[in-house]
Amino acid sequence: MDEPTSTPVVPAALVFADQVLDGGSFRSWDEPPQYRDDGASYADDLARARARSGADEAAITGEGRIGGHRVAVLLSEFTFLAGSIGTATAARLLRAVERATAERLPLIGFPASGGTRMQEGTPAFVRMIAIANAVTAHKAAGLPYLVHLRHPTTGGVLASWGSLGQLTTAEPGALVGFLGPRVYQALYGEPFPEGVQRAEHLERFGTVDAVLTADQLRGWLTAALDLLAEPGGSVGELMSSVNELISSVNEPMGSVDEPTVSRTVPVWESVGRTREPGRPGLVELLGEADTLVPLSGTGAGERDDALRLALARFGDQRCVVVGHDRAAAAVHGPVGPGALRTARRGMRLAAELRLPLLTVIDTHGALLSRSAEEGALAGEIARCVAELSTLPVPVVSLLLGEGAGGAALALLPADRTLAAEHAWLSPLPPEGASVILHRTPEHAPQLAEQQRIGAVELAAEGVIDRILPEPVPAAEEPGAFIRRTVSALREELAHATRLTPPGPRLARFRGLAR
Repeated sequence: MDEPTSTPVVPAALVFADQVLDGGSFRSWDEPPQYRDDGASYADDLARARARSGADEAAITGEGRIGGHRVAVLLSEFTFLAGSIGTATAARLLRAVERATAERLPLIGFPASGGTRMQEGTPAFVRMIAIANAVTAHKAAGLPYLVHLRHPTTGGVLASWGSLGQLTTAEPGALVGFLGPRVYQALYGEPFPEGVQRAEHLERFGTVDAVLTADQLRGWLTAALDLLAEPGGSVGELMSSVNELISSVNEPMGSVDEPTVSRTVPVWESVGRTREPGRPGLVELLGEADTLVPLSGTGAGERDDALRLALARFGDQRCVVVGHDRAAAAVHGPVGPGALRTARRGMRLAAELRLPLLTVIDTHGALLSRSAEEGALAGEIARCVAELSTLPVPVVSLLLGEGAGGAALALLPADRTLAAEHAWLSPLPPEGASVILHRTPEHAPQLAEQQRIGAVELAAEGVIDRILPEPVPAAEEPGAFIRRTVSALREELAHATRLTPPGPRLARFRGLAR
């Protein structure tokens, strides 16, 4: 007698796609995912996720038709590790976006995700930049990018490809927010205000254009594509702008010599050093400028002191400076939407004045509040990443201390990136990552190591170009630390002016995500 066979699990994303696409029109573009060795525990997590979801990864990509229009689609599969984006997921999404652009297809994103995959940490986190860059190139080619936010859409996905749609809709009742309620409560000891992160509430503030059921969405997308899609919707000329920009790099990225720095203390100890009250920050850095012209706010009636904007000259190197002010944030609160709009003002100034842009990253994270969600914090992070990645002037970024979350990612894309020896970059503070994975912050020290958040690990990953040694902790010799940092910045600003932007920026993050 034959053994009974179990019914294959159909991914929820494909069930949803069947409700929206023309019947039987979906065709997968996906190749089997490739993983590096992150340990047996993570391999077990992946195996369970495949069995539970019926999918091989947290994203499914391909093509189909809506109202007869050929379209490319990006589908999150939430039942696969909460739809989180790991390195293999990012590579899949990047290939799909670039193929949609090459074939001149409208692109539709259907995210439903908890954000970056905590098991992989910073290597997965920074790949959000490559996806955002590819979406930006798609739109720059004159092609539609439409987004429908499914339940739930949070974290790095909302702060990247989930917030870059020319038109954005959402599922009724969908949780849409920068930080999930459970993590917020664990970090801040109180629940997030009820209803703020719901699709209907955000529609009232203009974050989404409409709240639609799957049946309504099909008609809405058909009407939009009737207006926006190119006639025929078939394979067109290959879009070459990204490759041209990448090939325009006319000098190796690593030409400024710097001694190799190896890890001398545990990553968690480095995290602690960046949080020491006496550690110098942006204020002390700007204090070393030979000429400084501070500017205030967005220029349009909005100001957030957690981010500073200035014109500066260090020796013979002039630049526009946009940076996190850790001292002001400690008094006035973390980086909010207004701060990021100020950062975008700085980007525009640099382009208009034809000056290099210096970004300084030193933040414990973005503002997590009702006003921040209503002010489209995640969207501002995504727009900063997109604009900074394609800015037509040289960009140098400095990871000076803490680099937590989307507020740090928003200032990261650069032609040259430096990091202080004890600086770090992560999707969340290690305590928040521990809450997501273990429901307690107690595992933060281990996760700081596992997630590869430190400067030495970031250099090995190719995220940064140069580490600035701290032979003595910066809090113990702030003046000497800042003077060495300014000297390095002068070298890097001079070096960056010999590059052809934005090629290095696009090449770095595209290369990481392939």
